[in-house]
Amino acid sequence: MKTYFRLLAFARPYGQFITPYVLLVVPAVLFGALNFSLVIPLLDVLFNTRGDAAVMSAPSFSLSFGYVKDMFSYGAWYFAQTSGKEGALMFICMLILVSVFLANFFRYFAQRVLTRMRTWVVYRMRKAVFEKLSTFHLGFFHRSQKGDLMSVVSNDVHEVENSVVSSVQVIFREPLMILVYFIMLFSLSAKLTLFTILFFPVSGYAITSISKKLRRSADISQGLLGKILSVADETISGIRIVKGFNAAGFVQKKFDEHNEDYRKISKSIINKRELASPVSEFLGVLVVTGVLLYGGNMVLHQDSALTASEFITYIILYSQILTPAKNISSAITNIQKGLAAGDRILRIIDTPVDVVDTEGSIEVKSLDTAIEYRGISFAYEEEDVLKNISFSVPRGHTVALVGPSGSGKSTLADLLPRFYDVSKGGIFIDGKNIRQIQIESLRSLMGIVTQEAILFNDSVYNNIAFGMPNADEASVMQAAKIANAHEFIVQMPEGYQTNIGDRGGKMSGGQRQRLSIARAILKNPPILILDEATSALDTESERLVQDAITKLMKNRTTLVIAHRLSTIQHANEIIVLQKGEIIERGRHNELLDKGGMYRKLYDMQSFV
Repeated sequence: MKTYFRLLAFARPYGQFITPYVLLVVPAVLFGALNFSLVIPLLDVLFNTRGDAAVMSAPSFSLSFGYVKDMFSYGAWYFAQTSGKEGALMFICMLILVSVFLANFFRYFAQRVLTRMRTWVVYRMRKAVFEKLSTFHLGFFHRSQKGDLMSVVSNDVHEVENSVVSSVQVIFREPLMILVYFIMLFSLSAKLTLFTILFFPVSGYAITSISKKLRRSADISQGLLGKILSVADETISGIRIVKGFNAAGFVQKKFDEHNEDYRKISKSIINKRELASPVSEFLGVLVVTGVLLYGGNMVLHQDSALTASEFITYIILYSQILTPAKNISSAITNIQKGLAAGDRILRIIDTPVDVVDTEGSIEVKSLDTAIEYRGISFAYEEEDVLKNISFSVPRGHTVALVGPSGSGKSTLADLLPRFYDVSKGGIFIDGKNIRQIQIESLRSLMGIVTQEAILFNDSVYNNIAFGMPNADEASVMQAAKIANAHEFIVQMPEGYQTNIGDRGGKMSGGQRQRLSIARAILKNPPILILDEATSALDTESERLVQDAITKLMKNRTTLVIAHRLSTIQHANEIIVLQKGEIIERGRHNELLDKGGMYRKLYDMQSFV
């Protein structure tokens, strides 16, 4: 139940939902029950069975079902005396009509409140999950399946909406209905009602047994759905490789395996969920049958004060308990799948964020002296990636990081904007440890251009102005011109308003990279991080991109991860990494003269 109430906590503040809902649902239930209290006088009028049951004077007021029943009987008797049986019948029918109208009037507006609550909970839940995902460091996403995360944001939240949130109606209205009906039943015959209550533990046990099994299956189901989405996403993203390696059959087999497992577990869940309704209905009818036998014998042998019309009303009232009882049992089973989905949502929300602003963190607006890496080490889980790294990047200088794959170059760059936090040592900007700088303020100093241009399914204009809502058109166009992108942009169908497709799929690699450079130019940051920005381009595109990068680097402090060593010959310092350690450092010509790892890498590229 802890998970259930935590999920409903997204409805806060409760006052705007729960209070008006209760105020509306109570009269809806009372007027709904009132209809059945009119059955007794209706039967008395139709079949002339009033006799001693007739109330020939207005009863004294009291908060009880007996008062309501006697008041209606008195009204029926009064109209029968003044207008005949037809008048009494008209009186009762009008009361039924008014009661039904009011019951449905209040029920409708109660449902409107519930709908508002339902959409509010889903909105806040999705917002909380997405906000939490956006705060995690990169390592979280490396450990998680993308499809699984997408399943949480979409399917799991949807499942919670359809089961847990929808159950609020059952929690408030159905128990209230059962309570009101039982009060009426006790008023008619306490002995007979106590007899029927003996059957409820059997029904409760049956429903609980089904529910426990359902939740376990639902948890497995949600995990399998995440795997299906992961395979689909990977296949769509890598469709060129899938087709190029004739691997369609392989990925299809993998997809089919997960899909078949999901089909089987879904079938099991649906079968168990559907079992709850017939079980509860059968047990309910069994109880009604027992009431008919037991109560009927009491009436036939005159062992009860129940009149024939009251006994018929009793059976009708008791049969009405079946519907809310059935709804409760169905809700209990449906909730189990929602709780399994809710557990996955709360697991993300409860995951601690490793990279956060520290207490008393400060804001910085510029880089005045230098960036310093002081004895830093870093490990992914237990694997050391960087070991005791120290160097500085003075303001306006360019430092290049080179080395074989897996040497720690990208990790070293990722530590500067705090995509991760160092395990040992510290990184300093103008003497201030970056852990003491507000994360948003720290990252506002930096522009990042990666090997793979990260673009969004939006217009050219919005991709360049990404994260800069106050950018004007002239600034965007100027940034594009500096990045050598303006010429190809204006040739596109709608110019700067052309949609570039998913991940910029409508453009070439060089064009995508120049857009990402234009984005960095528009931001105009004092610090640049260039992560192998030209390594994946052809010669012509590389020339244009390199020219754009040269313009971008002018008068900026730059950390360059270089694959092509020809692009970093003018760097103020080149740092050579191997297995997470600095093995060489110096300028281009100095490192060539040393004849070490840098010379080896340079000769290999020159030979090629």
